[in-house]
Amino acid sequence: MGSNNQDSPSPSQSTSRRNFLHTTSALAASGALTGAMGIARAAHPGGSDEIKIGLVGAGGRGTSAAAQAMNTEGPTKLVAVCDAFEHRLKACMKQLSSYGDKVDVPKERQHVGFDAYKKVLESDCDLVILATPPGFRPLHFEAAVAAGKHIFMEKPVAVDATGVRRVLEANKSAVEKNLAVAVGLQRRHEQAYIDTVKRIREDNQIGDIVSARAYWNGGGVWVRPRKPEQSEMAYQMENWYYFNWLCGDHITEQHIHNLDVINWIKDSYPVSAQGMGGREVRTGIDHGQIFDHHFVEFTYADDSKLFSQCRHIPNCWSKVGETVQGTNGRADVGAGEIYDASGKSAWKYGRGGRGGHQQEHHDLFASLRAGKIPNEAEYGAMSTMTSILGRMATYSGKMIQMKDALASELVVSPVDEFHSFDDTPPVVPDSNGRYPLPVPGKTAVV
Repeated sequence: MGSNNQDSPSPSQSTSRRNFLHTTSALAASGALTGAMGIARAAHPGGSDEIKIGLVGAGGRGTSAAAQAMNTEGPTKLVAVCDAFEHRLKACMKQLSSYGDKVDVPKERQHVGFDAYKKVLESDCDLVILATPPGFRPLHFEAAVAAGKHIFMEKPVAVDATGVRRVLEANKSAVEKNLAVAVGLQRRHEQAYIDTVKRIREDNQIGDIVSARAYWNGGGVWVRPRKPEQSEMAYQMENWYYFNWLCGDHITEQHIHNLDVINWIKDSYPVSAQGMGGREVRTGIDHGQIFDHHFVEFTYADDSKLFSQCRHIPNCWSKVGETVQGTNGRADVGAGEIYDASGKSAWKYGRGGRGGHQQEHHDLFASLRAGKIPNEAEYGAMSTMTSILGRMATYSGKMIQMKDALASELVVSPVDEFHSFDDTPPVVPDSNGRYPLPVPGKTAVV
C-alpha cells in the first residue's frame, strides 16, 4: 500500500543512495546538521541497513509503537529506552523481550527519570519514538531535533498554543537537517481513509463541502487510584489523562483524530470556534480537571462548518467517525462510504484498509529506506491547535478566533520546570481533594 506521508523536498528523492549519503554528509560537515554523523544512517534504500530505535515513554502506547517499528520490513533494533517510572520501563522491557535480538537494551541503556530522555538521545539511535504524555512533547521534540534524530511522535504534539509554536519552530530545523518527522495521526495512513478522502477532494464526488460532523463519543478511559506513598506529581503523572498540563483534555488527546480528518479533507484549518461543555457524570476527585463532554462548532474560511462532539459518559450513544455533507451527496468517511444526493450508496471501500497504527510505521520506515524524508509536523501541530481551539471555546463559552488562540501566551504545561516527582505540579488539589475547574463565562483561555 502506498504511503500518504507528505515528503519534504530533499536531494534524496532524486539521487542514488551514494549521492544521498554524500549530500547529507556534506550538510553535516558544513554545520547545517548538528552532531549528525548518524542522521542519514536510517535513510538507506533497499532495506539492507539496520535502523536503530530509541524509545522515550515506555507506557502502553510507547511499548506498542516500539513493537510496530520493529515489525517493519528490514533490519531494526531497539537500543535505548526511558520512562519517568521504573515500573513502566520494566513492564515495557518484559513485553518487548519476545522480539529477541531485535531488542538490545542493556541496563546501561535503560533510563529512568524526568530527564532520562536526554540519555536516549545521547545513544546512537537513528530514530526516536516520543510517546510520553503529550504535555512533554514540545520539549522532547526540540531536543530530538537538536540531537539530529529522525522522529516518530505520538499525537497530540502539544497541549497549549505555546507548545504548538515550539513544535512548528523546531520543525524548521528538522527540515533544514533533513530529518523525518512522523505524527501518530494514523487515519492518514489507512487505505480506506485515503481512498475515501481522494474521492471527496480530488474526484469531487460529493460536490462542494457544506458541512462536516466529527465524533468521539464513548464511555471514557481508565482511572488509577491514588496510592498512599505517591507524591502529588507522581499521582498526576500516573493519571495524566485527567490533567490539562499533561493531556490537554480528551478533546485534544483523543478527538484530535476526527478533527484531523476534516482538516485533511478541507486542506485547511478552522478560523474560529464556539461551543459548550462540562462535567455531568465524571465528577469525582479522581477525575482531575477535565470535562466529560464537549460540543464545538468550528468555522472554516469558506464559512463551512464542522460540528464536533466528544463525550466520555457510559451508557450513552457511542460514535467514533466523521461525516461530510456536500452539494451533490455525502460521505461517511469513517465507514468508507459515499452516498449520492438521493441518499443511495454510490461507492463503498469494503473490508480492510485499516490498521493505521502499524501502517504509519510501515510507511515511515519504507520512506527512510527509500531515501525519502517525510514530514508530518505541520499538519500534526495545526490539527493539535484545532483541538486546543475547541477546548478554549468550551472552557470559556466564547467565540475564539484561531489567530488569537495560536498567538496566546497562556502556558498550560510548564514542563521545562519539572525534573523529579518531588516537584510541585502546576495544579494542586484543595483541602477537599478537588482540582480547579474551568467555568464557562469566567475562565480566561487566551
